[in-house]
Amino acid sequence: MDRQQNQERCEIDPDGLRDFVDALRDYLPAIERDVARLRVATDDREALGSLFRSLHNIKGDAALCRVNLAVAMVHTIETMLERVRRHESLFTDLLAELVLLVVDRLELAVKRLAAGQAVADLQIQSLVQGIEELAQLAPSELDDRTSALIEMLRNRRPLADNGFSAAGNPTAPLRPREDLSFFHSLACELDSRSPRFAGRNERLVRLALETNHAAGGGIDPVQLEAAVYMHDIGMMFLAEAVWLKSGRMTVEDTAALHRHPLYAAGLLSRMEGWTEAAAMIAQHHEMPDGTGYPRGLPFAAICPGARLLAIVDAFESVMLKHDHRGRKRSLLLAIAEINACDRQFAPEWIAPFNQVVRRLLDDR
Repeated sequence: MDRQQNQERCEIDPDGLRDFVDALRDYLPAIERDVARLRVATDDREALGSLFRSLHNIKGDAALCRVNLAVAMVHTIETMLERVRRHESLFTDLLAELVLLVVDRLELAVKRLAAGQAVADLQIQSLVQGIEELAQLAPSELDDRTSALIEMLRNRRPLADNGFSAAGNPTAPLRPREDLSFFHSLACELDSRSPRFAGRNERLVRLALETNHAAGGGIDPVQLEAAVYMHDIGMMFLAEAVWLKSGRMTVEDTAALHRHPLYAAGLLSRMEGWTEAAAMIAQHHEMPDGTGYPRGLPFAAICPGARLLAIVDAFESVMLKHDHRGRKRSLLLAIAEINACDRQFAPEWIAPFNQVVRRLLDDR
C-alpha cells in the first residue's frame, strides 16, 4: 500500500486531485450531521441513507480522479454500513467514531497528496485492512475489535468507549488559548444571529466559572470555558427557522433541536485535549431523572461539568424570556424559576449557583 501511495502521487492529475479535495470538503458537513443523527437514533434510516449517498458520491468522485487510496478507504466503511442497513449489526458509538476517523484520515491524506507530501504515517493500509477484517466478524466481536483498531490508529482509547468521558483522553490541549479564541469566535458568530444574545458569552462564562469556584473548583476551568463557548454551536447546523422559532415547534423541529449537543461535542472530541469539554456539551441537556436528551442518561452517567452547564444555560434562557421586565427584575424571576425547578438540575450545584447569582444581584 505504501508503494501504491507513492505511485499515486506520481499518477494523479493535480487539477483532478484539487477538484476532489474541494468536492470532499463539500460532503463533510452532511456526513457529520448524519453520524450525529445516528448516534441519537441508531435506526434512523433516512440518516443512514443520506450517509450512504455521501460516501458513495465521494467514492465515485475518487474513482473519476483516480485517487485509488480514497476509493479503498470509503469502500471499506461502506461495507460496514451495509451490515447496519441489512440489520446484521448496530450503528454504535464506536462505528460512528470509526466513520469519522476514516473521513478525517481521508481528508488529511488527499490534502497531503495534493501538496506532494508523504502519507505513509497515516497508516492507511492498516486502516483499510482493519476494517476489512471487521466486516467479517460476528456482531458480538465487533465492539472489542473496533475499539482496538481505533486505539491502534489513534494511539489512545476511543472516545466512544466511555461516551465522551474525560477519561478517554487525559492529554491537555496543546494550544488551549488559541483554541479558546477560536471557540469564542464561533460563539460570537452564533450570538450575532439575534440582538437578544448580545453579551451572552461573557455572562455564561462568568457565571459558570464563578459557580465552579464557589463549589471548590472541581471542574477544569479551561475545559468549562470551552464548553460554555461551544455548547450551542450545534444550532448552526440547523435551519435558523428551527432554533429561533417563537411559536410551537413541530415534532420534526424538536427532533432536530435535540441533536444539536452532539454536533459540537463531535467537533471537540476530534480535537486533541478537549474530551472533557465535549462530554459537558454532549450531556448538558440530560436530566437527573433520565428524561433529558439526546440520550436520556441516568443521573450517575452525567458528568459534573454538564450538570453545571445545564443550570447556567437554563438560567440565561429564563433571563432572556423575562428581559422585557428589566435586568434586575429578570434576575429575580430567573433565580426563582431555577430554584422552583430544582429536580431538573443537579442538587449539588444549586447552593453555589444561588450564592453567585445573588452576589451578582447585590452588585447591581
